[in-house]
Amino acid sequence: MHTARTIPELRDILGQHHRPAFVPTMGNLHDGHLALLREAKPLGDVTVASIFVNRLQFLPHEDFDTYPRTWDSDCEKLRSVGCDVLFAPDEKALYPEPQTCKVHPDPTLADILEGHFRPGFFVGVCTVVMKLFNCVQPRFAVFGMKDYQQLLMIRHMVRQFALPIEVVGGKTRRAPDGLALSSRNGYLGETERAEAVQLSKTLQAMAQAVREGERDLAAIESRAMRVLRARGWHPDYLVLRRRSDLQPPAPGDALVALGAARLGATRLIDNLEIDPPPGAQP
Repeated sequence: MHTARTIPELRDILGQHHRPAFVPTMGNLHDGHLALLREAKPLGDVTVASIFVNRLQFLPHEDFDTYPRTWDSDCEKLRSVGCDVLFAPDEKALYPEPQTCKVHPDPTLADILEGHFRPGFFVGVCTVVMKLFNCVQPRFAVFGMKDYQQLLMIRHMVRQFALPIEVVGGKTRRAPDGLALSSRNGYLGETERAEAVQLSKTLQAMAQAVREGERDLAAIESRAMRVLRARGWHPDYLVLRRRSDLQPPAPGDALVALGAARLGATRLIDNLEIDPPPGAQP
């Protein structure tokens, strides 16, 4: 595996390739990341991963300084799945001057759900992803579906800027008990880890209510919020939205259940796609 620390080094390594498949990460890798690398491997003529903890997407009170950095372990894991190139710039390499030119995504998608509770988050995400795309110039880019709103945001940005990139969504990887794999799971204590699966179970209950024909989506959402609060969680949102754009759905729309909630000091997110109930008209 080649490691590039600067943009010129990366471009020199990739100069002979024409179809890079790219997986951007912030490091602290787990099996979910490795699944994305495995999905990327057959798509292009070279597989590229990046590790960069992007300050622009952290709010002032969030965990930028304490976000886990696990360099040696990350490199070993990337080698184990056949990653060809690792791009690991420091802040000075990627942002040699203050990043005053930023991507401001469509507020219809960027200012709801995650964007509502983390103002400016998607400006930071889209700006760093655009910059990484310009560095790597991938033909394919693989993003995890666990960050569902982020995946839609990146696809929208690629369409809007006519970037020659196919954005591939990798399915959410889960622990045996159903907890979505996340770098932030490492913050959970033993008792919290046992409780954490309740987020996915709550989304499953929401999905089941839809499948059984319950039509009052607001009631389903309110019930889910009460359930988690009663267990000591502090949910930001538990909602049922249209898959295509995360807007309130119309009858027959394919839905996704999305949730974000704090358990102790750890904020977890998850989602579950739901097919229309039998007999629904599109």
